[in-house]
Amino acid sequence: MARIALIGGHGKVALLTAPLLVEAGHTVDAIVRNPDHASDVEAADATAVVADVEQLDEAGTEDLLNGYDTVVWSAGAGGGDPERTYAVDRDAAIRTMDAAAKVGARRYVMVSYFGAGPDHGVPQDSSFHAYAEAKTAADAHLESTDLDWTILRPSGLTDDPATGAISVGADQDASQVSRADVAAAIAAVVGRPESARHVYEFNKGSTPVAQAFTA
Repeated sequence: MARIALIGGHGKVALLTAPLLVEAGHTVDAIVRNPDHASDVEAADATAVVADVEQLDEAGTEDLLNGYDTVVWSAGAGGGDPERTYAVDRDAAIRTMDAAAKVGARRYVMVSYFGAGPDHGVPQDSSFHAYAEAKTAADAHLESTDLDWTILRPSGLTDDPATGAISVGADQDASQVSRADVAAAIAAVVGRPESARHVYEFNKGSTPVAQAFTA
């Protein structure tokens, strides 16, 4: 079982993910920026660790991740300010990848978005452009590492109840998927080493999550 650093631990997806990981037998530390959020993540069965990954330098990020064998990135700046979007979704994310490699946290699961990549097609005048660029850069950096990485690219997120089933594949248009099913996807790939070095784009669908990440 893994010792997991869940970065962005107070996010909606992360709060749904932590109990699933703990139920699977993993030890989960939820990294949160605001100490006021500690009680929320602990109610989700995780141990709160207060740290601001946006502000940590390389050494501080290495100290934060030392002792873990798995990192799950579920953080985000939340849009709005392009400068902060790049600082969190690109720069801080990349620092955690480099730190993970240095301290031996070999397994790295990135929560990205459906359509990320050099051909994301988001125009420069769109409010989503900075996020698309930041996530594309972070994903590309992760793919260039020798970590045992998995990139999850869910489509539009909803607060609908979990269905337990998704549709995986880049040969489909982006649609929607519930945050609860994204949480289940994270928990599934953490426990599947064969999912390493794969990128999975997915919508809601009919394939049970437990069977969706065999390769």
